[in-house]
Amino acid sequence: MARFGPVLTAMVTPFDADGKLDVDAAQHLAKWLVAHGNDGVVVAGTTGESATLTHDEQVELITAVREALPDHVVIAGAGSNDTAAAVELTERATAAKVDGILQVTPYYNRPSQAGLAVHFKACAEATDLPVILYDIPIRSGRKISHALFHELFAIDNIVAIKDAAGNPALTAELLAEAPERIEVYSGDDSMTLPLLAVGAVGIIGVATHWVGVETQEMIAAFSKGQVADATRINARLIPSWNYETGDDNPNPVPTKVMMNLLGIPVGTCRPPMGPAPAGLEDRARIVLANLDRAF
Repeated sequence: MARFGPVLTAMVTPFDADGKLDVDAAQHLAKWLVAHGNDGVVVAGTTGESATLTHDEQVELITAVREALPDHVVIAGAGSNDTAAAVELTERATAAKVDGILQVTPYYNRPSQAGLAVHFKACAEATDLPVILYDIPIRSGRKISHALFHELFAIDNIVAIKDAAGNPALTAELLAEAPERIEVYSGDDSMTLPLLAVGAVGIIGVATHWVGVETQEMIAAFSKGQVADATRINARLIPSWNYETGDDNPNPVPTKVMMNLLGIPVGTCRPPMGPAPAGLEDRARIVLANLDRAF
């Protein structure tokens, strides 16, 4: 059983028409997500445009979502490419009484593995909450090595990996040697089924904003040994994954377009992520139509 539940969404951060943080909309979105297939949310992560939030905005957002979801899992993104900033955010998120902390690999700086070790250890020491390490080399510019993963697994409150490295074979090798308490969550919707096959327990998704129910069904089918059913659901979700990001419409731009179309107001992205390209809403309509989803 996944410690945090099998389906979590890396929640977008709503902004109002003036580009200001919209706390009421964030609480509404969080409640909507858990009513539509999600076990909980990851708030103020990279999909939540954390790089454009001030620390005070980030803590305000985390606190508001915790208040909105007292009975569901709330994981706080507290990452940064500045270790001191990540430690501060971790301490403040811990005070908000969330269920866990997500720590992304420091981006742009491309630290050595020794530098990553110092960073992640400092962040883990700043909290008594469970910590999920987020490995996403395509955005961070640096892969966490297997040797470093095993070094970090010796820290009691490091309990999971959000895996967006795109190599299930390497993940299989890592899990074969990892302590049993270490869990892997897919950090890439399209890789969820392959990662389940090598031992992952769930997903921290993006398309799960609108296909949380179907993703739950896919994971449940796989866990019951109903692989053909899981494969069928996986195939049905491919258009959602193809929609959720691209060079001209990087995550989270498409998700914000989708949620606004569904009547869940989240505004647009802060620069530099926007604006949404022409035709993206039409693509969202096609995705929903193929899911037989009313909107």
